[in-house]
Amino acid sequence: MTEKVTQEDLLKQFQERYNTLIAENNKLSEQIKQNEIQALKLQGAMETLNYYIQEPPESPDVTEGVEAE
Repeated sequence: MTEKVTQEDLLKQFQERYNTLIAENNKLSEQIKQNEIQALKLQGAMETLNYYIQEPPESPDVTEGVEAE
């Protein structure tokens, strides 16, 4: 048996589904922005660590290149 739906009810259902999808898209968009921010921070941290691994900073006690007078 087929249930008949009025055009008004159908329109209301479509509007509800549409609004739900828009709200979900906005939420996902915000999550993507937050993920991008975190990814950039992690990228910067990784680049810094790679730099220090390849060229460790000299400690202040190192006196290479300094001649005693």
